[in-house]
Amino acid sequence: MSEALRQSLRHDLWQNCVDHLAQELPEQQFNTWIKPLVADVAHDLSKVTIQVGNRFKLDWVRAQYASRIVVLLEKISGRSITLELALAPRDNPAKSTALPQSFRVMGAAEPAGMSAADDPAIIPFKSRLNTALTFDTLIEGTANRMGRAAAMHVASSLGQLYNPLFIYGGVGLGKTHLVHAIGNKLLADNPAAKILYIHAEQFVSDVVKAYQRKTFDEFKERYHSLDLLLIDDVQFFANKDRTQEEFFNAFEALLTKKSHIVMTSDTYPKGLTDIHERLVSRFDSGLTVAIEPPELEMRVAILIRKAEAEGTVMPEEVAFFVAKNVRSNVRELEGALRKILAYSRFNQKEISIQLAREALRDLLSIQNRQISVENIQKTVADYYKIKVADMYSKKRPASIARPRQIAMYLAKELTQKSLPEIGELFGGRDHTTVLHAVRKMSAERQLMTELNQQLHVLEQTLKG
Repeated sequence: MSEALRQSLRHDLWQNCVDHLAQELPEQQFNTWIKPLVADVAHDLSKVTIQVGNRFKLDWVRAQYASRIVVLLEKISGRSITLELALAPRDNPAKSTALPQSFRVMGAAEPAGMSAADDPAIIPFKSRLNTALTFDTLIEGTANRMGRAAAMHVASSLGQLYNPLFIYGGVGLGKTHLVHAIGNKLLADNPAAKILYIHAEQFVSDVVKAYQRKTFDEFKERYHSLDLLLIDDVQFFANKDRTQEEFFNAFEALLTKKSHIVMTSDTYPKGLTDIHERLVSRFDSGLTVAIEPPELEMRVAILIRKAEAEGTVMPEEVAFFVAKNVRSNVRELEGALRKILAYSRFNQKEISIQLAREALRDLLSIQNRQISVENIQKTVADYYKIKVADMYSKKRPASIARPRQIAMYLAKELTQKSLPEIGELFGGRDHTTVLHAVRKMSAERQLMTELNQQLHVLEQTLKG
């Protein structure tokens, strides 16, 4: 086996383990404990050494996650593996040949017991930007075109229009990529700019520490002096009154000095719950844009581009096969791609539709089991408080016809059924009726915030 192939196998082993854990664990738990881990994989894949930042983290990872990590590593590699946990040297931070920089934590909440010396947030104006997430590496499509245009404008005209910029959408659609792209573009144009990217839970943690240590003057100096604040997942401010008060103050101070604020959330401003009305009104005072799940052609382009970045050519027909089966978000697309690449390398087979089918069999099985047209009909009927029988009846009042069109649209988006098959399941309707519903809902969700939010809720419910 060549050294290049051996290196690739080592890389894929740990990366696939992390991908599995990302799907199993809650996002914040994954970001706090798993994402920062750095792994060294032995040349013969018999041993994996994980380096952890401090003793507290090491003990916690060993107690909570070590056994599961071993199971996943052995399942992926098909061999027995020894797992070792070690403290990363302070004077020579560990860097793994098996783990790309993109796996390092950015903006995760501070775990209990973490010392100030371990806290990257106290370093003045360290931007915490991921330099790999730029406008050049972002695939553009109808799903993110408006968001990208607004982000480009903000990066080029700081403190002017679209302030604040509020970007919302489901998990893994590229909101964070856009936010980092803004920061990287501004930093390239103005290296002296004071930019900070954080996750909302890091802001919460900073407020708690300032309260405990009575260091609010330093806290305010840090946040109120920024030129650009980029903050992910502001829905995490819910029910945290002191945090909301401090963010409101920071918000006002930054706008007063013509600094810019860019935020992301899983829902549009007025859809946020347990957040003060005056803060919601500030969120909604600039420009609000939605990021949609990527359309088929965009998913194909993403797969081909990311495969190229891994030094692999993905045949177009394979990219279409994967794109048709992985519909929800970019993160799942990347996970599917990694599985295919790893499966291809471990088995030393060329990438084909059959290989992709084998590599993704668990994912395809889950999708086929969870989402059916019948399940969509029931979920939509429950949501709009109509009878399931109305889905395939001949009734035409708007209170029934519109939910029926929404269900047809979701059936086309979330299942592998053809238009004629969907029409048959909706009371024997012609495929042109289904096509009309799909086109109508697709166009309207781009224009109607309320409909888009309803569809987002239904999609998340159906995907579990």
